[in-house]
Amino acid sequence: MESTAGSGQLLAISDLHISYPENRELVEKMRPESDEDWLVVAGDVAETVADIRWVLETFAGRFRKVLWAPGNHDLWTHPKDPVTLRGVARYEHLVGLCRELGVLTPEDPYPLWEGPGGPAAVAPLFLLYDYSFLPAGCATKEEGLAYAHGTGIVCNDEYLLHPDPYPTREDWCRARVEETERRLAELPEDLPTVLAGHYPLDRHPTDVLWYPEFAMWCGTTRTADWHRRFRVATMVYGHLHIPRTTWLDGVRFEEVSVGYPREWRKRSGDPGRLRRILPMEVGTGDRGAAPGVGGGRGDAR
Repeated sequence: MESTAGSGQLLAISDLHISYPENRELVEKMRPESDEDWLVVAGDVAETVADIRWVLETFAGRFRKVLWAPGNHDLWTHPKDPVTLRGVARYEHLVGLCRELGVLTPEDPYPLWEGPGGPAAVAPLFLLYDYSFLPAGCATKEEGLAYAHGTGIVCNDEYLLHPDPYPTREDWCRARVEETERRLAELPEDLPTVLAGHYPLDRHPTDVLWYPEFAMWCGTTRTADWHRRFRVATMVYGHLHIPRTTWLDGVRFEEVSVGYPREWRKRSGDPGRLRRILPMEVGTGDRGAAPGVGGGRGDAR
């Protein structure tokens, strides 16, 4: 396990979506408060490799350490991206890009945060989803997808996120969960963790979605007990575009999304504020969803 002692803060952000000029401007202004600050980037940086490189290279030049976990948009094979790799090959290409920049990925040893609020192993996660967060009244993936298509709320992953060489996205998810579970189980039994991925480990953050059928693309029931099993100090996630803090079994779940300009303009506060994970912010509580936020439209995630 890598270790970098020091002071500073462990910060996090996700869902930067820099294809929007307003969001790119937010990234240009994001800075650490000290030379010891780390930054977790929990997915959905952009849809093209060039944009992902720009963001991660920018952050790598500013923060002591940067960790990246992929989001679904990062893994899309988008028609506007000249890099046409699909599935595992695209993910591995992005891992190689990160290693070139000195950014840690889910494939690297988990670094040990020894600053304020530590020690804690910081683990970027790539787990995907397996359609197990089904809509009410649906018993199978097929029923869930039929219901979603009937409402018109279908994630663009169905057309742009390819699982190659796995037969399905849920097969890829199963492989990712099994490998990640093995690695987390090897950590010292007395060491707290910060688990940071694009999707929440438990379904409860999706309960406030305006379109509950979108939860199918938001995680897997296979990880529902990980916040207890792996001594989680904070579970960091994004994807829902509902930045807030919730608690489950005494464990803090922190969504760190920026989201789209049409969403963050409705919220009070600074949309580009980096969220402090360690040391924990005083008075952290469930801030809930901002009015008009909490969608899940096919074009939104």
